[in-house]
Amino acid sequence: MKLTTRATLDKLFTGVTGLSIVLLSLVLIAVLGPMVYRGSSAVLFNGTVEFRKMQRELFNRGDEKELEGEIAQTETFRQGVYAKIDAFKRGIDIDAMSDRVRQINREYGKELRYKNTPTEEYTELRSRSRDIRDILEETFESQDIALIEDNVMEVLQAAQDPNFLGTCAEEYFTIARNFLAAAKQVDLSRYHEYVAALEEVELLLFGSNEHNGLLGPRPEEPTRAMARVRYGATRSDQMRELLDRFLVAEQWVPAEGTDSLVKVRTPRVEQFEGTSLASLFPYVEENIEKLLNPRFTFYWQFFVDDNVNSHYFGGVGPEILGTVFITVLGMVFVVPLGVIAAAYLVECSSDGWIIRLIRMCINTLAGVPSIVFGLFGLAFFVLFLFPLLGFEQKPCILAASLTLALLTLPVMIRASEEAIRTVPQSYKEGSLALGASRFRTFMTVILPAALPGILTGVILSLSRVAGETAPILFTGAVSLGPVPKSMFDPTRTLSYGSYDMAVGDRLAMMVPHNQYGMVVTLIMLILILNAMAIVLRSRVFKKLKGH
Repeated sequence: MKLTTRATLDKLFTGVTGLSIVLLSLVLIAVLGPMVYRGSSAVLFNGTVEFRKMQRELFNRGDEKELEGEIAQTETFRQGVYAKIDAFKRGIDIDAMSDRVRQINREYGKELRYKNTPTEEYTELRSRSRDIRDILEETFESQDIALIEDNVMEVLQAAQDPNFLGTCAEEYFTIARNFLAAAKQVDLSRYHEYVAALEEVELLLFGSNEHNGLLGPRPEEPTRAMARVRYGATRSDQMRELLDRFLVAEQWVPAEGTDSLVKVRTPRVEQFEGTSLASLFPYVEENIEKLLNPRFTFYWQFFVDDNVNSHYFGGVGPEILGTVFITVLGMVFVVPLGVIAAAYLVECSSDGWIIRLIRMCINTLAGVPSIVFGLFGLAFFVLFLFPLLGFEQKPCILAASLTLALLTLPVMIRASEEAIRTVPQSYKEGSLALGASRFRTFMTVILPAALPGILTGVILSLSRVAGETAPILFTGAVSLGPVPKSMFDPTRTLSYGSYDMAVGDRLAMMVPHNQYGMVVTLIMLILILNAMAIVLRSRVFKKLKGH
């Protein structure tokens, strides 16, 4: 081959190699870039006053006096929201008003008995109270504004009656005035529409025992059981999403001329047009920053905190710890077994049909799906071996680590075998010629020389052990549970936690930043462990070269 042709081919292959590296890097950036960007939002984001309130109550973190001042500042603007809704409800919530006037009638009777009112007077006053109650209930059910005005005027004639002054019956007249004022502002024929729309508005603002609200529960509301619904929007992205849902109503309506449905977005203020509640929507939109006070937050505690309500709040501390436990213990099993097996195949066996069969089995095991190893680990370690040895029959860290060791053992054997084969034959011959035994030759000459290649196998095995989900699905991973106290306890891991969130009941949709944060944490942990192994391999290689 001519030198010019050879030089041209060398440049061509060099260019193709460089291009392949560039393309691979671009693919890696395209895959990991969006993931890292979204995962970083679990640590770097704009946290609202609700986030700081959650941190204080659940993790005892932050300055209490500073937080109280911040809450008082936001509460000043929230009072405007409460006042607008309460004023509107006083003329709309007919069921609540009817219940209240019945309760007033009963309480008024108890007051009269407490005052030892004479029987005749008691009977007359109770009758008048019942008449007022009945008139108000009739008024609440009416859609005739003229009738409403007449009934309210009739009720208010008794407002100056000394028998009602200073008693709970005075509330009759307050309710009557409020209802009349509201009835003049709203279309009474749309009463049921107002009630349904108001319930949705309150749900979006204050949440419920099942759903989150923009501002969280009102101050007078009892503490909710689940921490997930105990607070308002804790992050600015959640704030913007809930604000959009609050300002705009979405409905699926039939498309013209077809049977399909289309989504229509209409401003929610149109549902309350002409009422006193219409001013609520621009008020919230203009003052949203003052209502929630978002500011930049560096939540480094994400890597140490425990999770709350299935990763809705909190971090991945136990998951990191569990992943490290399983990975390190798995490597403790796989490294010596892999090196010993490779040493036997290279140094102690002939190239007979049995050895060829063993190598074929090793290659076959390297291609077996990981879920098969998981089922094997469950059947052999958890259900058979552990009870046979007197241990409790349950998934645990030890079972998961042994299963992962079996999964990565073929990779470790092949990598170690190739590393041992690359050691120059002269090393071995020189050692044997000096009188060293075959075992001493392997331990002091061949193994140190093969160590960089063996560490390459360690790196490959390490990545797979830390990132696998299927093998530990049945043998040692749990979605919730305490930090393990021994290797006979199950543990939470990053890989299984990511899987559990993805298949959970809409959990990943509600907190995607936590799911991406968990995945990116797993990638970072694998990179850190690999970096440590690479540094160790580099130092061993330099030592072998005499540097």
